[in-house]
Amino acid sequence: MMRQKKHFPIKGDSRGSLIAIESNKDIPFDIKRIYYIFNTKPSVVRGHHAHKTLEQMLICVSGSCTIVLDDGENRNEVVLSDPSSGLYVGPNIWHEMKDFSEGAVLLVLASDFYNENDYIRNYDEFMIYIRSIHRAG
Repeated sequence: MMRQKKHFPIKGDSRGSLIAIESNKDIPFDIKRIYYIFNTKPSVVRGHHAHKTLEQMLICVSGSCTIVLDDGENRNEVVLSDPSSGLYVGPNIWHEMKDFSEGAVLLVLASDFYNENDYIRNYDEFMIYIRSIHRAG
């Protein structure tokens, strides 16, 4: 499964901490879009989709949340609770975000601009797509 947790070096001094993230250095792609999710109730599950080509780095910059990852064969969960750690989510991974703590902010760095055609929003369609990739490969 394409799952890779990444630690970002913390820089700082007595004034506080700073983390700088650079395209193709700290993350393995050019950043073309940045968005963040906040004010999510703990009982809400977000995501419920996969991308055909998009790469993402997910960073919970405040609070915590759980990311569910599914490559069609394996399913696991990763808790993000440290603003100096990110989770790389590559293409063809079904993902869901859940268990948001009070005040959680999930920052997402994406490799491309928004493109609805890159989304697979139905799990059964995702499984068909994954099987077709494995047959072709």
